[in-house]
Amino acid sequence: MFEKVLFGLIVVCGVVILTCRYVFPQLAKREPEPWYLDYARSFFPVLVLVFMLRGFVAEPFRIPSGSMYPTLEIGDFILVNKYAYGIKLPILHTHLMDVGEPKRGDIVVFRYPRDPRQNYIKRLIGLPGDTVEYFQNTVYVNGQKINAAQLGEYEYIDQNGKRVKGTEFEQAIAVDNSATASQVKFKTLKLHNSRSLNTPLAWKVPEGQYFMMGDNRDSSADSRSWGFLPEENIVGKAFFVWMSWGNEDNPDGGGFDFERIGTRIQAEPLSAGAE
Repeated sequence: MFEKVLFGLIVVCGVVILTCRYVFPQLAKREPEPWYLDYARSFFPVLVLVFMLRGFVAEPFRIPSGSMYPTLEIGDFILVNKYAYGIKLPILHTHLMDVGEPKRGDIVVFRYPRDPRQNYIKRLIGLPGDTVEYFQNTVYVNGQKINAAQLGEYEYIDQNGKRVKGTEFEQAIAVDNSATASQVKFKTLKLHNSRSLNTPLAWKVPEGQYFMMGDNRDSSADSRSWGFLPEENIVGKAFFVWMSWGNEDNPDGGGFDFERIGTRIQAEPLSAGAE
């Protein structure tokens, strides 16, 4: 939505400049020149620069919910790498050039398949061709269990101001299906009041699509509920927390969280020989 507004402002400024220069050249020769021409000339290059940066380099987003705890918190402002998986035209989202491919463990911002006007953020768990299974709070990818090592207790305030308690885990997953695939580790959360699913669920990921899950497994609307993520809906890869404004619904108070500013958002490589 913002890209469309920005592009509209660029078009308006461009039309004003060209009209005053070629259609009514006497306007451009006035001293002082008309205010609308002055504004258009001043804002045009700035708007173009912002549009290019947001469209091709990096775009800011704000985390509105707790679906990615403990990795991302409510009120985190993140930057998303727009060219990590390829270069696309802004607004049209037409693919121009391949740069890289999404890998398991990546945190991806995407347009929600059921309503592309909304942006979602989840972790990539299943690649095209994978079989993902979910049973009793455990995830299996191609028959391999994603082991979880318990780290300790975790507590946060959700978007409704409610105090939520859970247990933090560390999990590891192979980044791809190659014989020499490396592994990355990341943290997930299991809420204390959650119920284990006693009926196994399984999904076969189609070509050109991905299976996404929130790190807060018991409080996340993800591929388990709305299906697969089409490749064309991907916006980019989250990589950096540039600002964090504490949850205003927190009874302990909100405000700047300076400790989170500068946090890198990426799954950590798993040391060789680690399990």
